Order: sequence, then structure tokens, then C-alpha cells
Amino acid sequence: MNLHVPQPIVSVRDLSVHFHSASKIISAVNGVSLTVARGESVALIGESGSGKSVTLRSLMRLHPEKTTAIKGRIEIDGADVMTMSSSTLSAFRGSVTSMIFQEPLLAFDPVYTVGEQIIESVRRHCRLSRKDARAVALEALRSVRIPSPEQRLEAYPHEMSGGMRQRAMIALALACKPRLLLADEPTTALDATVQIQILLLLRELQREMGLSIIFVTHDIGAAVEIADRVAVMYGGRIVEEAPLATLLANPCHPYTVALLSSRPEGGLSKGSRLETIPGSPPDLSRLPEGCAFAARCKYASEACKKSFPGRVAVSPEHYVSCHRFPESA
Repeated sequence: MNLHVPQPIVSVRDLSVHFHSASKIISAVNGVSLTVARGESVALIGESGSGKSVTLRSLMRLHPEKTTAIKGRIEIDGADVMTMSSSTLSAFRGSVTSMIFQEPLLAFDPVYTVGEQIIESVRRHCRLSRKDARAVALEALRSVRIPSPEQRLEAYPHEMSGGMRQRAMIALALACKPRLLLADEPTTALDATVQIQILLLLRELQREMGLSIIFVTHDIGAAVEIADRVAVMYGGRIVEEAPLATLLANPCHPYTVALLSSRPEGGLSKGSRLETIPGSPPDLSRLPEGCAFAARCKYASEACKKSFPGRVAVSPEHYVSCHRFPESA
């Protein structure tokens, strides 16, 4: 009997993103492959400079074409993003996939009200009259639990608090009912109380709308609240990937172990030192031949310095790229 396997909403294969300048080439992403199932939430975690945000923005081709070289295959909802024309790409952004940016004060245009900007997006993608688009914008603000949405519709971005602006950014991203939401560290600039409110809101909206989410963060605590599956990035590569519970219970890559160990949670006694990861992230313009984490890894061997390890399944749905897990494992 043939069982129908649903097509993933995101399929990325061997994605590489290099930025060119007059003096050097920045190898920001180096052979990333990733799939996201429909209705699934995947978190990309890692330190700054790991390639998380570059990967996310590549899915919408937001990098400047003149200085960026992108190779690989990106399919979203069955469409080949790499071959889209400018007009097709413009229609694709907002209707099929949308993005929440880290700082909404910079993402919103300061000279237009929040309502005008949501209405413009709805009219562009949904082909509605201004009156109907305004009703959709109002409902979008209500859906993200903004109080007095009629008044907020007429407010300018600077007249809102940070948490309220982030909710408005989510409303803008979801107003046209996209199937994929890309979230680029949307809670980093918020205090802890507002941060958890936004994470819980995103999770609730995901379930209500059947959304797929790719959530970029350096905070494992945020990933715990939002993710079904986690992909750990370092040096522009995914070094470990697993369902959230599996990764927390059995981290395999030394970098993942170090990330989890460097959190203040876990019964750290008063006066004890917090574990840190020695050294610094690699220079992306001069990446080593082998594993980029080798210079900071206490388990590094000669093999780690000479070649990047292959992807090995250590258990169902749990993959790691590390020479400590040979391909015969």
C-alpha cells in the first residue's frame, strides 16, 4: 500500500551564500540543507555570525544581488525561489511567506501610521478595496491581542512600546495569511516578560492558522518555547539537527553541548562560575578546511582540522556532523 507523504513546505538543498567586497569574500553559509514540514516550527540556533539570519533572508532573496552569490536550491510551497522573476518574487513575499524582523522600529516606515502600512500590504496582495483592507488590518491587530486596535491603527510606530510594535509587526506579517513565517530574533530587544508573551502568542497563532515557522535565535530558552525541531548552526553550517526534546536530552555535537552548558539554568549554585565557550567564532572570510569549531573544541583531533565531517544519523530524526560520530555509527 502506498502511503502519501505530504510535501514539506520548505526544502533547502546545499545552500551557499557568499558576500563579495573589494578585498575579500565572506562565506556566510556553506552547504546548508533543511526541510520544514507543514505546520512545523523549526528553530535555528547558534552564536552571532553562525549564518542563521543570512540563511533566513536567503529564503526570500533579500540580500543585495550585486554583492551576493547564492547557490543551491530553495523550494517553498512547491515553488523554486531561485528562479523567480522580480514581479513573482514581489507577489510571493507577504502572501506565501512573510518575515518578522528583529527591530520593528527600523522595519516600519516612520512617516506612515501602522494601519496605513498594513492596509497597503493587504491591498497589494489580496486585491481588496481600501475599506475591506482596513477591516482586515483591524482584525489582524485584534488577532495579536493589541488593546484598542482602532486607535492603534492610527498610531505611528514611535508612539507604541517595543512589545506593542512587535505585535504590530506580527500583525503585518500575518495579515495576508501566509503559509510560512520567518522570524529573525523577534524577541531579542524585549524584556523577559514581554518576550515570553510574544513567544506564546506566536505559538498560539501557529496552531490557529496552521503556520510553518522558522525561528532564528541565539537563546535556547526561546527555542524551547517555540520549536518542534532545532537545527544548530556554526560557521555557516548545520552541525546538529533533532526534535527539541531529543536535542535537550542527548546533545551530541560539542558545540551544542557547550551552548546548553553555558546557560545559567540547571541548578547553578550561588558563587559558582558559569561555563563559557573558549575562543571566538571563526572569521568567515578565512574558514578552515575542516570543522570550524575545531579551534574551540576540547575533543578536536587531526581529522577535525583536515576535513568537515559527514552528516550521521545517531538516532531517528537526530543528525550530527562530528568526527566523534563516524559514518559507520
